[in-house]
Amino acid sequence: MSPVDHVVTSGTFSLDGGTWDVDNNVWIVGDDREVLVIDAAHDADAIADAVGDRRVVAVVCTHAHDDHVNQAPALADRFSAPVLLNPAEAPLWEMTHPDRTPDRPLADGDTLTAGGVVVRVLQTPGHSPGSSCLYAPELGTVFTGDTLFQGGPGATGRSYSSFDTIIDSIREKLLTLPGDTTVRTGHGDSTTIGAELPHLEEWIARGH
Repeated sequence: MSPVDHVVTSGTFSLDGGTWDVDNNVWIVGDDREVLVIDAAHDADAIADAVGDRRVVAVVCTHAHDDHVNQAPALADRFSAPVLLNPAEAPLWEMTHPDRTPDRPLADGDTLTAGGVVVRVLQTPGHSPGSSCLYAPELGTVFTGDTLFQGGPGATGRSYSSFDTIIDSIREKLLTLPGDTTVRTGHGDSTTIGAELPHLEEWIARGH
């Protein structure tokens, strides 16, 4: 079994009075015994089917936009697992789950382990105040949520976001990773750190 499983779920993202149709990448990381679920989006049944009979160590949220967390409590309850989120995401989390708080905080430098796979938390604010990426060195993979995509940084045009901050986060936390590191994103296709370096330089030159 691959140490990384992938489910694409479909639904909506709502913020600042607008709603958009989106497809989300849900990542399941571990082995045939236990896993981490990264960004429980839209379809708890589909995610649970992909998990199967494995133990869920944690439901990890890269950030708290509703399309990334709308099924986190349901999935966590189903598998008796904690929800992990950076505390700076509280204002966004509360928009979706006002009556439920995450179970444990995510902080820069934390390590999570499932099935022998060690994942290190990289705090990368900008797309949102407490956005986190999850780096698995032994897999040569970083899960970037909506911080870095194929073609450039995540969106920063909505509430609680900052272009300057996301660029600093990418420069300091992601571009320092090996160039052949696979970037597994919150939406769309995967890429590599090396492939995104020229795109980032273009964004900086454009100023947005």
